[in-house]
Amino acid sequence: MGTSMRIVLYAADADTAGAAADAGFARIAELDLALSDYRDSSELMQLSRKGGTGPVTVSDDLFRVLRAAQQLFQRSDGAFDVTVGPLTVLWRRARRLAEMPDPARVAVARDLIGGHHVMLDERQRTVTLVNPGMQLDLGGIAKGFAADEATAVLARYGMTSTLVAAGGDIRVTDPPPGTDGWRIAIAPLEAKDVSHAKHVMLRNAAISTSGDAEQFVVIDGVRYSHIVDPRTGQPLTRRGSVTVVAPDATTTDGLATAVAVLAHEKGLRLVDDSPPSAAMIVEADDAGVHSYESSRWSALRISP
Repeated sequence: MGTSMRIVLYAADADTAGAAADAGFARIAELDLALSDYRDSSELMQLSRKGGTGPVTVSDDLFRVLRAAQQLFQRSDGAFDVTVGPLTVLWRRARRLAEMPDPARVAVARDLIGGHHVMLDERQRTVTLVNPGMQLDLGGIAKGFAADEATAVLARYGMTSTLVAAGGDIRVTDPPPGTDGWRIAIAPLEAKDVSHAKHVMLRNAAISTSGDAEQFVVIDGVRYSHIVDPRTGQPLTRRGSVTVVAPDATTTDGLATAVAVLAHEKGLRLVDDSPPSAAMIVEADDAGVHSYESSRWSALRISP
């Protein structure tokens, strides 16, 4: 899925730990084959190539992720939209070459965007992509789903104290022995400021951070994030970082992306309407750096 995966666990012996970790990574690899848009042969990409052909039966994994994505599409008023794939491809190339994409190609891509072009049939477990040329991008939710699924596998192996990290998405269970929780660093607005990062103590929860500290490009003096607003077809240009805490990583991954697109005012409303989620948003402009917190953020244990 275009990122690194990490598993930390506590077990009675090395053999037990190794077997559980191997099973967890096997589950992640299985999901990578199904959900990644970095693999041309993935189930996701095969589905995208069938746009405009009618209902397509998909795996339970792909259907579950798309169902969660479509629910968030509705709740975020389109700020989270997995049909953003055609735009993602154009802007990935723009970041790689440090040049703006052809406006005509962006306009064509925008015509293919819209969660209302995706139809799910729960009974038949089918997905219909209404228009030919559509391309789904699960980059804002699939990694969190993979972290949740790997955590479930570890639990079946009897592992009760685990951490699964999928890029910026982390899912934890019971604390490590002799501790009160997992101490997780909150990624700072600037990648070089890691020494000043704050930390949150978590147990049986998930945390995701969405921002452009590392993934961005500067073209003609404008800084463009890797996060694309599906409603405008343009990457975010404001500097910002969003951290979301919730019971599961599928939720935190998707919400962090949606809130990043919505910015602090609408984003915090979305989080407050998603109990028991909590979020902190940091935004920077010419006047300085500003921090905003959702109503439940103060209940978390935050430390330097």
